[in-house]
Amino acid sequence: MFEIGWFSAKLFFKGKLLRDPLYFVRQMAIGISIGCLILVSLAQSEMPFWLPVVVSSLATGAIMPFLLKDFKMK
Repeated sequence: MFEIGWFSAKLFFKGKLLRDPLYFVRQMAIGISIGCLILVSLAQSEMPFWLPVVVSSLATGAIMPFLLKDFKMK
């Protein structure tokens, strides 16, 4: 398992892992923006801070598979 992660990391840093890196960056930015928007909007309320963190993390984790469903690797 460690070898697969190490091999993928080496290919990523060489620039040979992603077929379309701009698509990947754009989709990740969309997901991160949605997560930050949820976090900031919920953190403004009077609830404990751990609750907005949990909700925004779950929402961002649920959104990412849909955003990266067309993601292609080399």
